[in-house]
Amino acid sequence: MTTLTLTELRLFLREKSGPAFGVGLPLLLLVIFGNLPFYRERRDDLGGRTLLDAYVPILVAFVVAMLALNVLPPVLAGYREKGVLRRLRTTPVGPVRVLAAQLILTLVTAAVSVTALLLVARFAFGVVLPRQMAGFVSATLLATLALTALGLLVSGAASGGRSANAIGAALFYPLVFLGGLFLPIQTMPATLRHISHFSPMGAAVTAMQDATNGHWPHWLTLVTLLAWAVAAAGAAARFFRWE
Repeated sequence: MTTLTLTELRLFLREKSGPAFGVGLPLLLLVIFGNLPFYRERRDDLGGRTLLDAYVPILVAFVVAMLALNVLPPVLAGYREKGVLRRLRTTPVGPVRVLAAQLILTLVTAAVSVTALLLVARFAFGVVLPRQMAGFVSATLLATLALTALGLLVSGAASGGRSANAIGAALFYPLVFLGGLFLPIQTMPATLRHISHFSPMGAAVTAMQDATNGHWPHWLTLVTLLAWAVAAAGAAARFFRWE
């Protein structure tokens, strides 16, 4: 299992697109936002916080969503399209271990990217680290499980790498909108805000922002993430095809 995971890691690094999008792009967005005066002004509608303070949890959720919906599905769908999973079924490795290796790779990449985001935000732009770190980690982990389960569902539904890219993107952009990337959740109209809270990205961002402000995430956001993880994982197990 360790050898397989390390092999997948080498392939991931060799492609360069995964690290660039999963680690580099969120950091680039943070640097851009952090150097715009508008994002560093304190706002009454955000409880006296700056837009940058509100955007760091959004970027954390953005990282996880990108890895789960834009990086993971094309790899697995591509393996199935090329017959890799079918051939692995006849070896001691087995396709299940390939899935596990991809999940581990997603978790490790997310951990590296999130850590880098928090440290750069803190030491380059003065953004305070989450005051309730245990709650923040719990919310991030649940968000990763929920979004990765959605990514596995996309992998199963897609016929190949190209369709996996298309389906992943079709889910990714509405979800990051509901997560507040283009319009902070607090400033959304009431109806849209309610919809956001019951989406995996909206629940994740709300939970992370609660933890950043020093509160344990509201139970409803955590239950929402858990429900998405269970439902998407169940659907992925039902519809995932090895060949």
